[in-house]
Amino acid sequence: MSELSLETAAGPGVADGVFDLLVVGAGPTGLACAIEAQKAGFRVVVVDKGCVCNSLFHYPAHMTFFTTPELLEIGDIPFPSPNPKPTRNEALQYYRLVAAYYKLDVRQYHRVERVAGADGEFTVHTEDRFGRPGALKARKLALSTGYYDLPNYLGIPGENLSKVHHYYNDPHPYFEMDVVVIGGKNSAAIAALELWRSGARVTLVHRGPGVQPHVKYWIKPDIENRIKNGEVKALFNARIVEIAQDTVVVETREGRATLKNDFVFALTGYHPDFDFLGRLGIEFKGEDRLPVCDAKTLESNVPGVYLAGVIVAGSRTNEIFIENGRFHGRQIARALASKLRA
Repeated sequence: MSELSLETAAGPGVADGVFDLLVVGAGPTGLACAIEAQKAGFRVVVVDKGCVCNSLFHYPAHMTFFTTPELLEIGDIPFPSPNPKPTRNEALQYYRLVAAYYKLDVRQYHRVERVAGADGEFTVHTEDRFGRPGALKARKLALSTGYYDLPNYLGIPGENLSKVHHYYNDPHPYFEMDVVVIGGKNSAAIAALELWRSGARVTLVHRGPGVQPHVKYWIKPDIENRIKNGEVKALFNARIVEIAQDTVVVETREGRATLKNDFVFALTGYHPDFDFLGRLGIEFKGEDRLPVCDAKTLESNVPGVYLAGVIVAGSRTNEIFIENGRFHGRQIARALASKLRA
């Protein structure tokens, strides 16, 4: 809690004055929080270390959502898509247009370095992409920082090699290359299929006994048939134990094997920024590190600090998505109305 000690020095945020709410994170849920608070009459600013919907921007270029357009809508603005399931590019355009419609004050490419102060008088210290410091004052904070920026690392030798990627974007650069995809969920299955269809020689490595049962119903039979036909090689009940420049070492039930390899996609999931939350004084409970917060208001154990989106579920990142996280803004807006207007 030391970083939340009130700073008395004058200067930070003077030009902007004091915002009623500062939202950290300009993804769909963060934008929804800003919209609902603004609609309730509060003065709001949004800060993000990247662009608007930074995580969506870094999704695979040709990604299609698993859900329908209306379930991605925020701010009561319809999502017009000619497709039953919208694409990444359609979603990015939609959220840009919604942000513009509501004239949201979004400070892009400003990383939150630390927070000082307390409920009613927070000072959020930021740094832009050139390292220039800034500060904003706000009465309340809403954290909607997602989890996509922090991959779950394997912790094995060679993971820092340039050939290892924790994000998959486009299959073209891997034509005629030997590629290992680590994982057994949707991201790994989709990457393996796209890489194979683009001419890569793909080996899927997963510690489980097979592709996970909850992989989307139109993807699961596709990847399983490719494996059955030998078009995509698969090593189950296996794990990568070492990565070298031209090979990987895989440990299986039959022993260790060395595979020729050019690139590795370690698609082993991601996690919220627990360190950042912890520095703010937010407490966690249980093995899943669920942040302590009120289920009705979403206010954390730190007075004046609210949580929104996937971070509410801690490391259980498969429980909250855009479809349900987008409603967190309304909960927070109602809580602000009851407190700031009391």
